[in-house]
Amino acid sequence: MDLHNLGVIAAGLAAAGAAVGGGIGNGVLISQFLAGMSRQPELESRLLSRMFLGVALVEVMPILSIVFAFMLMGK
Repeated sequence: MDLHNLGVIAAGLAAAGAAVGGGIGNGVLISQFLAGMSRQPELESRLLSRMFLGVALVEVMPILSIVFAFMLMGK
């Protein structure tokens, strides 16, 4: 195996880890949002805005991981 093949394998593992981690993070975040909204429906608008902020923050890591994976494949 040469260095390019190892970079492609590393990129694939990074992309897979990003997809799994982002999916788990978003699933936990949205399930907790729904639980909080069912307990206190009057706070729906505040919870919804904070949920969107949380989803955006959770998605940062998978996006960065994909960028680094593409950078590894380019070398």
